[in-house]
Amino acid sequence: MQTLKDKTLLITGASRGIGRALALRAAADGANVVIAAKTSEAHPRLAGTIHDTAAEVVARGGRALAVVVDVRDESQVLDAVARAVERFGGIDILVNNASAVHPHPLQDTPIKRYDLMMDVNVRGSFVCAQACMPHLLKAANPHILSLSPPLDLQPKWFRPHLAYTTSKFGMSMIALGLAEEFSAQGLASNTLWPRTLIATAALDLAAPGQAASARRPEIMADAAHWILTQPSRTATGCFFVDEDVLRRSGVTSFECYAVTPGAEPHLDYFIDP
Repeated sequence: MQTLKDKTLLITGASRGIGRALALRAAADGANVVIAAKTSEAHPRLAGTIHDTAAEVVARGGRALAVVVDVRDESQVLDAVARAVERFGGIDILVNNASAVHPHPLQDTPIKRYDLMMDVNVRGSFVCAQACMPHLLKAANPHILSLSPPLDLQPKWFRPHLAYTTSKFGMSMIALGLAEEFSAQGLASNTLWPRTLIATAALDLAAPGQAASARRPEIMADAAHWILTQPSRTATGCFFVDEDVLRRSGVTSFECYAVTPGAEPHLDYFIDP
């Protein structure tokens, strides 16, 4: 399978950044895209709303459903799933993209931030998977893709930002568990992580000034597209890295993704040199 045409994707956090890029890449194939995110009205500091992304999806050739969803609220997730199924007849792909980011040490992490990361990153991924599963298991090539890092339990990843690391590894553990639990039923569950920093609003907030040494979100969208078009029974339980995926698909140069042409992009968290 080389295309996502007529597939229905539910993408959390798709109003901006990587989630938006994934939505637009799927739309170019003629996919149905459920944009499930919190932002329905313009934010003073963060560009993009679910309605903006929906309009872009339609302009790219896809079909869109914009739904206000806070993944911490199970009722909102269930409503989004029900509306997706009513509109498009089912769900083929879930992308767990919504994420809370606060990469700081113990004493600089307020408990409300800890709770936010655990609720959005870990619990939210679980809730979305559980809500979508009855419909995914009816799909011809069902995938769950979580935007979380390879599980690498080296102590150095915990020292600078214990809570954030724990929450992102928690997402990856859920992805791995889903792969094992549902592999016999043909469901693929994988993770995808960028080798380098990605220029998003989240990066601007977490690491101001780093965008010049980052890559554009489209590299993640192109890597995700390759994963999601693979047969689900042959690619599950994998911790993918965007650059490795694209090399496997035949890409040899990544300069087109650079924010600053010629600049060496900085490695992302959880990536060894």
